[in-house]
Amino acid sequence: MIRAVLTDIEGTTSSLSFVKDVLFPYARRHMAAFVRDHGDDPAVRSALDSANEAAGGGLDDTQLAAQLIRWIDEDRKVTPLKTLQGLLWQDGYRQEAFKGHVYEDAVRNLRLWEASGLRLYVFSSGSVMAQTLLFGHTEYGDLNPLFSGYFDTHVGAKREPESYRAIAAEIGLEPVEILFLSDVEQELDAAYSAGMQTVWLVRDADPDPYAGHTQVRDFDAIEL
Repeated sequence: MIRAVLTDIEGTTSSLSFVKDVLFPYARRHMAAFVRDHGDDPAVRSALDSANEAAGGGLDDTQLAAQLIRWIDEDRKVTPLKTLQGLLWQDGYRQEAFKGHVYEDAVRNLRLWEASGLRLYVFSSGSVMAQTLLFGHTEYGDLNPLFSGYFDTHVGAKREPESYRAIAAEIGLEPVEILFLSDVEQELDAAYSAGMQTVWLVRDADPDPYAGHTQVRDFDAIEL
């Protein structure tokens, strides 16, 4: 029996293009100025120091900003980069430079599932701050009250089964009681290996009945 749904964001609840064509370019354009103007803020400084360590150390802030931009271009899953992007996007959301994109079918079903008693969680490579900002500033209003918790790469990599075991332990459920939704096969493989149930979102293709995980086009086709 499914008691909780754990969902990815990009390509699952939200358009890949929103992240790649809106959020990433915004972070790239503003990163150098953000590091320069906010480098003394404690939260920013802590993330910058962690980023410097991840880069091998010895970089000044100008060099570090350039390194962060390279990581953005390479779509690197570096935790301090994700933290800094979240802090930077916070300014963008507050200034209404953009709104968080969420598919209508996802919003409708998430609301129905939460109302029926299912617990909803998010697992994304983006920071928890970035997740709550996206769901907090959508055209459907603030969706954060629907969710019982959020997980990012602090819990582990999305393609490692141990990450999903750790999430199940923190949620307090057996893995088999959790349904994981994603558009990435390797993430679904990891969740399945950890004992979770899985559904593969293929929004831009026809579902393959022979795929390794149940495929659906949208949330309306998910059977709980």
